[in-house]
Amino acid sequence: MPHIIPNSKNILVVAGDISGDVHASNLIKELKAYAPDITVTAIGGERMKAASDKFLYNLVARGASGFVEPFKKLPMWVRLMNMIKNYINEKNPACVITVDFYGFNHQVLGIAKHRNIPAYYYVCPQVWASREYRARSIVRLAKKMFVIFPFEKKIYTDLGGDAVFLGNPLLDKIPEPKNNPFKGDNTKEWKIGLLPGSRPREIEKHTKLFYQAFKEIRRSFPNAKAYLFAVPEVSDERLFELLGPRHDGVEIVRETDYTARSEMDFVITCSGTATLENALLGLPMLVVYKTGWVTYQIAKMIIKVPYISLVNILSKKGVVKEFIQKDANAKAIAQEVCSIIGNESAYNKMRAQLLKLRSELGEPGVAARAAKMIIEEVFPQE
Repeated sequence: MPHIIPNSKNILVVAGDISGDVHASNLIKELKAYAPDITVTAIGGERMKAASDKFLYNLVARGASGFVEPFKKLPMWVRLMNMIKNYINEKNPACVITVDFYGFNHQVLGIAKHRNIPAYYYVCPQVWASREYRARSIVRLAKKMFVIFPFEKKIYTDLGGDAVFLGNPLLDKIPEPKNNPFKGDNTKEWKIGLLPGSRPREIEKHTKLFYQAFKEIRRSFPNAKAYLFAVPEVSDERLFELLGPRHDGVEIVRETDYTARSEMDFVITCSGTATLENALLGLPMLVVYKTGWVTYQIAKMIIKVPYISLVNILSKKGVVKEFIQKDANAKAIAQEVCSIIGNESAYNKMRAQLLKLRSELGEPGVAARAAKMIIEEVFPQE
């Protein structure tokens, strides 16, 4: 297809999960702050909807994860791809920015490439963890890649790609860690954070398990209190259903600024971005991963790293304990929590190891630096 001169004021941004929605919305705000005359069209979630000028589709609400679930939604993917093709053909955006969510977004990159529209990948997927061939596809389709860990740059540049590390975008929103002192004994009100995940299947798998573990913890720490951190996409009513009819000592928390989470003494968390968020806050934790049997069997075959949590992967050692599949049971989880919060030396050692990661991931202002780079490339000064 011949290149059509793009609409010089329009940028299309696409994300497909909650984490991507957060990062994309921050980038959109910085794009518009740096170049107020541009318009941004978005496909993503509620956060992107609030930040953009035009919102086409809530993909986050319909997103799928894992290896099996996306196939069930194939007809929806096809319809959405046709909508994106029609939009790009009609509006000819100046550039396309995709955010993580490789399975869907590499097709968006292909649509843009076919039409000679420059495409940028913000928050490149973690190809080093499993499917390295994805890096070659990204290099072929994207004009520039914004990686979020220092070592990732080499993966793409070795393949001939234009990759930059401007820092990890989590630093734009994670506050400085608080110096929460070790509480000393089991009579204190230990604050236990429960982070079951953001995707529907994660929440279904983990919420009740995490609460059962908390009840076991209270046998040894009777004044402990649980804080269940929830995403806006899931109602309180649904969470209470998952917790069960008796959910004493649990408070549901919905926040965007990490104020409550930074006060936690220990966190039981689903694997994913939340583990790195906790590390940047200096919160001792353990990590749980439970998924469907088929998805897990496929994951075992393709995952090439020895750990599932970003904290352990980046540290290259088991800083935090991981509980996977059948090993993730309430008693084992509770025993690990109690062994850490009941031991000042172990507690402080884990906290120090977690905070070390923060200094290795750059400085705040990541989205602003990325926005400036994109705008200056797409709209060069005459």
